[in-house]
Amino acid sequence: MEAFRPRLLEAAGQLSVDLPREQQDKLLQYLELFARWNAAYNLSAIRDPAQMLERHIIDSLSVVNLCGHDSDSLIDVGSGGGLPGIPLAIVHPARPVTLLDSNGKKARFLFQVASQLPLANVQVINERVEEFSPGAKFDGVVSRAFASLADMILGSEHLLAPGGKFYAMKGRLPQDELSALPKGIKVEQVRPLSVPGCGAERHLIVLSRPAGDDPA
Repeated sequence: MEAFRPRLLEAAGQLSVDLPREQQDKLLQYLELFARWNAAYNLSAIRDPAQMLERHIIDSLSVVNLCGHDSDSLIDVGSGGGLPGIPLAIVHPARPVTLLDSNGKKARFLFQVASQLPLANVQVINERVEEFSPGAKFDGVVSRAFASLADMILGSEHLLAPGGKFYAMKGRLPQDELSALPKGIKVEQVRPLSVPGCGAERHLIVLSRPAGDDPA
């Protein structure tokens, strides 16, 4: 995977993401593990490691500086192969990141990544989002193409601390989903993302529920 280092550094520079050597090494190790486990565990329909770098890792790097402060606790709901949670955890090693997925095979892969790299700031939970009851709620809930905005909020709002935010990574701007948000949810920001090497539309949608607003 060493051949991909120049492309990784070029994209990180375009995204204003600081990548010390240790973080570069871990992202490339993650890419290697992802490619190796993908055939058996069906982590992604993409089979080419070069495309995995572009469409998964670099895509995830596009939001690492946009999901709150780098010390805020974050839960990646429907993490799958660890996107965007693992790149977020690698770039900000002081940030507590929880990876939640109900699929046992994908959770085993996430455990392997967290232990092999290793990532001391990562916790892996193999549960359905509706059934997970954390000891402490999270500053942010992030999701990458996991569900509609309404489903994301209804399924994971119990995980969010007061004043916390939802960060939804989307492709084209989902106007119909924005129109169908649950009562009381505020659209904080709709941010177009310029992802190096990706010609398709990408957006980060930041949502919150004002303090004191009753979810019911």
